[in-house]
Amino acid sequence: MTVVAHGDDRPVWLMYETVRHLHQHYGSDYDWFLLAQDDTYMQADRLSELVGHLSAGQDLYMGRAEEFIGGEEKARYCHGGYGYLLSRSLLARLQPHLDTCRNDILSVRPDEWLGRCIIDYLGLSCVEVHQGMTYYYFELGKNADPEREDSAEFKNAFTVHPVSEPNLMYRLHKRFSQIELEWTYLQIQQLQMQINNLSDLTPEGKAGVTWPIGINPPFKPKVRFEVINWEYFTEEHIYTCVDSSPKCEIKGADRTDVNAVLEIAVERLNKLYQPQLRFRKRRLLNGYRRFDPTRGMEYMLDLALEAYTQKGHSQVIAKRVNLLRPLSAVEIIPMPYVTEATRVQVILPVTAQEQDYVSNFLDVYVMNTLDTHDNVLLTFLFIYDPFDAQRVSQTDVFAGIKAMIGEVEKRYGDVKIPWISVKTEVPSQVKLMDIISKKHPVDTLFFLASVWTEVNSEFLNRCRMNAISNWQVFFPIHFQEYSPAVMYRDQQPSAASSSFASESLRDGHFDRHIFDEACFYNADYMTARTKMAADILDNEELLESMDVYDIFVRYSGLHVFRAVEPALIQKYVRRMCNPRFSEDIYHRCVLSNLEGLGSRSHLAMALFEQEQANST
Repeated sequence: MTVVAHGDDRPVWLMYETVRHLHQHYGSDYDWFLLAQDDTYMQADRLSELVGHLSAGQDLYMGRAEEFIGGEEKARYCHGGYGYLLSRSLLARLQPHLDTCRNDILSVRPDEWLGRCIIDYLGLSCVEVHQGMTYYYFELGKNADPEREDSAEFKNAFTVHPVSEPNLMYRLHKRFSQIELEWTYLQIQQLQMQINNLSDLTPEGKAGVTWPIGINPPFKPKVRFEVINWEYFTEEHIYTCVDSSPKCEIKGADRTDVNAVLEIAVERLNKLYQPQLRFRKRRLLNGYRRFDPTRGMEYMLDLALEAYTQKGHSQVIAKRVNLLRPLSAVEIIPMPYVTEATRVQVILPVTAQEQDYVSNFLDVYVMNTLDTHDNVLLTFLFIYDPFDAQRVSQTDVFAGIKAMIGEVEKRYGDVKIPWISVKTEVPSQVKLMDIISKKHPVDTLFFLASVWTEVNSEFLNRCRMNAISNWQVFFPIHFQEYSPAVMYRDQQPSAASSSFASESLRDGHFDRHIFDEACFYNADYMTARTKMAADILDNEELLESMDVYDIFVRYSGLHVFRAVEPALIQKYVRRMCNPRFSEDIYHRCVLSNLEGLGSRSHLAMALFEQEQANST
C-alpha cells in the first residue's frame, strides 16, 4: 500500500491533486481507477469481476448517481461515499482540464466538484448501469447490525456506506464472508447435481460417479509398490511415527487435524439426520487416514455415538463415516531458471581428529569428478587448534593430507586444490564460512561438505538445481549407513547383500540431525550475515551457538529447502561431538551417533543375543 500526502487540507484541492497523481504515476499501468472514502466498505473481488465485464477503452464514470444541489439538471455526479469507477481513457481526457476546473468550479464537496468537471468538459454523467452491468451499493443505517441484514440489496452490494467505526468494518467483512461462503456451497451443490444428472449419459452411467461428486476419483495403483498406506490413529495415539516407533502420542498439527475431523463428522451427521435424530460423540473407536496426491486427505472413522430421538430416548451406536479434505486450488510456484553447467565450489573443513577419513574422500572425489571432468573445484580448510598451530613449523598435523593433495595435482596437471589454514579453539561453521566467503566471488555456488561425504555427479547436479541465487538454499539430508558391528555382529555381509546395497539404500537411515552439508550461493550467505551483524554486536557468542542452517532460517528470508538426498551416502562413523558448541548443535550430534548405531530390530537382536550369552 502506497501512502501519498498532498500537503493541502482543502477537500476540493485534495481531489484535484489525487486525480492528477493517479494520471501522472499510474495512468499507463491500470485500466480502471476506483476512488472511495475511508468510511466505505468495499468487496474488491466483486468490483474486479464487474470491470472484467466492461470495455476498458470507453470513457466511463460509474457509481451511485446523485443530483446536484438544486436538482434542476438531468446530469448526475457519483457519490464519493459509495466509491466510483473512472476508466483510463476518461482520466486521460480529463487531465488537461483539471487546472481549469480547479480555478473555475466552486464546490464544497470533492465528489460533486469532480462530477461537475467531468460533465462540463467531457459531457459525461455518472451512471449506475452500463453495458448490462450494475454498480450495486448499500446505504447502512445509523444503528444497523450487519448480522441481521438479509436483503438482496445488501447481499449483492459492492460497497457499503457509511461505516461509522472501525469495529463495524470488521463486522461487515465477517458478514460478507459468510455470504460468499453460503453462495460457494450453493454453487457446489448445484454443480454436483448437474454432474449427477449428466452421469446417465456417460458409458459408466451412475456407477461412474465417485464420491464426493466433482472431486477426482481415488488413485488406482498399478503395482503393489504404488499402494498408498492408511495410517491408523486414535484420539490419543498415532501408529505411524517418524522415528519408526510402533506408537507415539498424537500432538501438534496431527492432534488439531484429528479433532477438527471428528467435530466435522458429528456436525455433518447431525445436519443429515436432524430433526429425527441428534448425535453426540462418545469416543473414536478406530481412525484411518491417507494422503492421496490426486484428491487430498482421506479419512475413515469408526465412531461410538449417542443417538437421541425427538422423544428423548437415547442409544449408543457405532457408525463408520468417510470424509475427504480435498486439495484446494493447486498453485504452481514459479521458479527462476537454473542450469546444470554451474561450477560448484566444494569446501571441505578438516580437523586433526578427522584427517583419517580424508583419504577416502579424495579417492571418491577424484573418481567421480576429476576423471569425469565435472565442473567442480575443491578447497580444503585445515583447522588447527592453538597447540598444533604453535608446532606447525616442526610438526604439521596435516602434512600427510597436503602430500596426498600434491599427488593428485601431479597426476592431473591442470588441477589445483588450494587449502586455507585456520587457527581456532571452536571450529564454528559460521566463522569458517566467513573466511571462505571473503576469498570467493559473490556468484560462487558453495557445497559445504564433510570428510565423510562421498561426492558424486548425481548429487552435484541436484545441488546446482536446488540452490537458486536470491531464492533458495539447499540442505540435503544424507543417508547414513548403520554400524556394521551392530548390523552383522561378527558376520561378514554376503556378496549378495553387498551388491544389493550398491544398487539401493539399505541398512541405514536418513540422518535428520546433521546439517553439515549445504548448497548455497556466496551472495545469499553474505546478505544473511549482513542482517545478522546487529545481533552479533550485542552477543559475541552467537557465532558459536549457530550453524549456517540457522543463519539462513533466521536472517535470509529465502526458501530453505531441506530434503532427503538418496545420492548422498555416508559410511557409518561415530562423530566427535564438541561440547564447546551450542547445546542444540551438541545434542543433535549425540542423537545422530545414537540413532546411527542400528535399526530398532537390529539393536533388539543385539541385546537379545547379549542377554542370551550372559545367561549361559
